Amino acid sequence: MVKARRLYHINLNVTDIERSVRFYRQAFGLVENFREGPRMVFLSPPGGDDVITLHQTNPVGPQGVAHFGFEIEDGNLDDAVAAVVKAGGKFLSQGAHAPGVLYAYIEDPDGYVIELSPA
Repeated sequence: MVKARRLYHINLNVTDIERSVRFYRQAFGLVENFREGPRMVFLSPPGGDDVITLHQTNPVGPQGVAHFGFEIEDGNLDDAVAAVVKAGGKFLSQGAHAPGVLYAYIEDPDGYVIELSPA
């Protein structure tokens, strides 16, 4: 058995690499780590170990991926949703999974659903 320590990264296929890089930078403050050729970019939260790889290729969209999530620092879901929409995302829903377990679901420009949860 392989003993997994943590999830290293997630790879998202996107239609327009520059649009997606711009969205994840503006909406979530991710920073570019490096590029592998003209169609793949590795991004992370500042000072964080998590990685999102954006790859301009097909197929695109959430085929088989229900959603992934970001824990937000300031805990204000309304402000987070507004920032995502301003960056080109789409608001889907907001509520509580259980008392005190708040969430908001948004969608990136390629249709990937992202859950936002306060820290």
